[in-house]
Amino acid sequence: MTLSLSMAELVARARGDLRMGVPVILRDGTTSYLMAAAETLTTERLADLQSIGQPAVAITRHRADTLKARAYDGDIARIAVGSDMSVGWIRALADPADDMNAPMKGPFQSLRQGNADPHRAAITLAKTARLLPAVLLVELSDAALAALDPDLTKMDVAQLGDMLDQDMHLNHVSSAKVPMALANAGRLHVFRPDDGGEEHYAIEIGRLDTSAPVLTRLHSACFTGDILGSLKCDCGPQLHTALKEINANGSGILLYLNQEGRGIGLANKMRAYSLQDQGFDTVEANHRLGFEDDERDFRIGAQILAQMNVNAVQLLTNNPAKVAMMQANGIDVTDRVPLKVETNALNADYLATKAKKSGHLL
Repeated sequence: MTLSLSMAELVARARGDLRMGVPVILRDGTTSYLMAAAETLTTERLADLQSIGQPAVAITRHRADTLKARAYDGDIARIAVGSDMSVGWIRALADPADDMNAPMKGPFQSLRQGNADPHRAAITLAKTARLLPAVLLVELSDAALAALDPDLTKMDVAQLGDMLDQDMHLNHVSSAKVPMALANAGRLHVFRPDDGGEEHYAIEIGRLDTSAPVLTRLHSACFTGDILGSLKCDCGPQLHTALKEINANGSGILLYLNQEGRGIGLANKMRAYSLQDQGFDTVEANHRLGFEDDERDFRIGAQILAQMNVNAVQLLTNNPAKVAMMQANGIDVTDRVPLKVETNALNADYLATKAKKSGHLL
């Protein structure tokens, strides 16, 4: 029946539920789990979870390394939650804001038996909801499952994993001419994903000749740099310089991808900034939060280019990973065009870290 929810629709609903603190049900074969996000967990919901059984907090290996907790599952750790453990303790596992003030949160009982796939899928789902990558799961008996609100979102773990791994499908929604100070002959295209996520944009400048490589910039959204003119990064100057260079070239595309903070979202980016104020570099801050160095998915850019009939590009970037991702997804990168901008005293260390740890060619 067409009125039944698709997996993409269930995932979109689950993201909203988790952001509001509403648990969701994950099914793995014949076993079901109740899942909640650590960041939005309440005392009342924790008590409900504990009344069902012994929950476990799942965190990424990066976060586990910070906490000195054993990650028996390789990429994640599952930590048992005792009946005397509070919401504050669980949030302290998830959020490193007070790690320096209260570094000793253990001892931890890391679980090593049982299937970790539901916990792994739950962490990925939390990341896509732009929440901290820390989740609570408790196994449900048949009786406990039957007693839950039937309106709670229910998802199959295997299908969820397939959904989160597959390429995002984007639909071209609209476009119109937008004269800009840096590029007068501009047209803005809006692309909307099927999974209910953020829209992404393509700024087309001039008349494209897709029979030749198109000068292209993949730019990830940066509210602080692009809008506020933050001096902590080079994003704003890169955006403006790229528009100028594409305009001077006569034609090209700037893709504006809504992947704030290297894909962790603005709230988590501000958490990372706060950690940087404590002395950690940008990569260390991401790891302490439980994220990878870079959580962005540049397949999105490749799909937009393909929809615009662009198969080959001259890529304006200092990031070799972008070149590799475009090549891996069917876009021929004939040239890497360096994007040079001025540095300042406040972003010098940030840029040095990008060069040393992320391989940027500055």
